[in-house]
Amino acid sequence: MSASADFEVPARLAGAVPFTRYDMGWVVLCIGMAIGAGIVFLPVQVGITGLWVFAASVLLAYPALYFMQNLYLQTLSQSAECENYAGIITQYLGKNWGVFLGILYFFMLVKGMLTYSLAATFDTAKYLQNFGVTTGLLSDSPFFSLGLLLFLVLIAAQGEKIVFKVSSPLVVFKLGVVVLLGIVMIPHWDLAMNLPSLPQIKKFAIDTVLTAPFTLFSIMFVQILSPMNIAFRKVEKDPRIATYRAIRANRIAYFILVVAVLFFAVSFSFALSHEEALSAKEQNISALALASSVIHGDGVLYMSTALNVFAIVTAFLGIYLGLEEAIKGVAMNIITRFIPTERVNKRVVSVGVCLFIVVGLWGWVQTRFSILLLQQLASPIYGIASFIIPCVLVYKVPVLRKFASPKVWYVFLFGLILCLSPVLKAMGY
Repeated sequence: MSASADFEVPARLAGAVPFTRYDMGWVVLCIGMAIGAGIVFLPVQVGITGLWVFAASVLLAYPALYFMQNLYLQTLSQSAECENYAGIITQYLGKNWGVFLGILYFFMLVKGMLTYSLAATFDTAKYLQNFGVTTGLLSDSPFFSLGLLLFLVLIAAQGEKIVFKVSSPLVVFKLGVVVLLGIVMIPHWDLAMNLPSLPQIKKFAIDTVLTAPFTLFSIMFVQILSPMNIAFRKVEKDPRIATYRAIRANRIAYFILVVAVLFFAVSFSFALSHEEALSAKEQNISALALASSVIHGDGVLYMSTALNVFAIVTAFLGIYLGLEEAIKGVAMNIITRFIPTERVNKRVVSVGVCLFIVVGLWGWVQTRFSILLLQQLASPIYGIASFIIPCVLVYKVPVLRKFASPKVWYVFLFGLILCLSPVLKAMGY
């Protein structure tokens, strides 16, 4: 069958599974999850390291991501019950492993929420000032960030249906803007200046490793795969069909993102010089903030502003589903050690999780931590939780050994590469 070579669904059954608006909703949400901080900062990194390094990082990262996300869904599909990621791991390896792996998954999601809470707060305040809505920066007031985060969490906490309604038009719009910005950059290409010669081998290898996290994050949406798998399992009686639909949605979103993001990044790298990219790094601004310096006019300014805001908001809404699920999973794992499951008030747990997320993110925003530094320091979390752990599960859990292949080892090695990024930065590269 077409959705997965390793997941068995009868051909007659797979061919009869329609692609519904619900499926499309998850495809859109996956794309919205991916088009966030990664894509807006990727062209800056490409401008610094060069197009050849970016090409190498794409050849390294994109296949690894494709194999990993399929493997991730396949490992989830084999569990008898499907409530949350930590619960699935508990079924495989017991409660202690469930807590440990659930916490790692939690930290991976937390990194995304920390990034988007900072970006949503400071970018929103800056744009309100730039467009003359406010005279000062609202981000200087702690009440602004508290109100904004509470508003976003209240929307996201309503579940995937309301997130679909809020996110879908925004995701379609920002995907269109990504392609359109790439097109309008074409007249400003300067291949002679921005197509560098091949660097020295050692520098080329190091820069490729350092660029790999940015390349990966530009189309990565693994945070939403577990909630998507759970959602399909709830609406589909046959778990094989549920997994087929999840893998199909994952692949459609992946291929759309590869085409759109590669075009966007390459177009920007041909239009922006190395010096402009270095300037953006020093100012801690995104490629979208540089767009107005390359192409003057209100149209580009409005497009880049809208893309930046919508990218952050839709990614925030998408990743919240995964974070809430992860926290609930860890909380339930701990609570049920002391209270029988049937006596736990799940409504109280859900409300407590929402309040915990709002207060935690609000406190984090007050630190004003660097987003770029966070991206660099957090890559090992993704390497371990998203790439290494699914591979370990394949060889540790008997029911998953059927998924063992050279692709699994490739995913594992890429996970190790991601863990090298902060080490190389600490060494001064």
